[in-house]
Amino acid sequence: MLVKLSSSALKETRWYEYAIRFVLGGCATVLAGAIGSQFGVSVGGLFLALPAIFCASATLIESHERHAKEKAGLSGRRRGQKAAALDAAGAALGSIGLAAFAAIFHATVGASIAFAFVAALAVWASVSVSAWWVRRKLRVTRRSHRPARSPSAKRSRVVKP
Repeated sequence: MLVKLSSSALKETRWYEYAIRFVLGGCATVLAGAIGSQFGVSVGGLFLALPAIFCASATLIESHERHAKEKAGLSGRRRGQKAAALDAAGAALGSIGLAAFAAIFHATVGASIAFAFVAALAVWASVSVSAWWVRRKLRVTRRSHRPARSPSAKRSRVVKP
């Protein structure tokens, strides 16, 4: 499955899918705030790290892809799972960038908040894109090194009568 940017996906998504994402994300943020005010900012910050919108997004992506295939008369179960898995991979790679953002911001915030934000944003973007690029290159390399089944291997199977 190829990753690409498509504005047509915005038109295909229904309004209530956006509402579900924003409501669940907002609820997770409110919960993290309540936990933070009860147990302190260190504990609350851990809950803010929760990818609040990811669970709803993965479910909606899977459902949307499955319905699109079923509308065409095909089984879309596998396609939906692959689309959700691709979204999960992107979230994981983005998390690597987020960790780099936090480290750079923490290291430079003493000098200037504005500088720390700009530096951390630049590092986040470069780390996230680099992680995606490395994953893509490793995936292509891994696929090209798979042993191909020869036609003779297919014929050499023993068929029992």
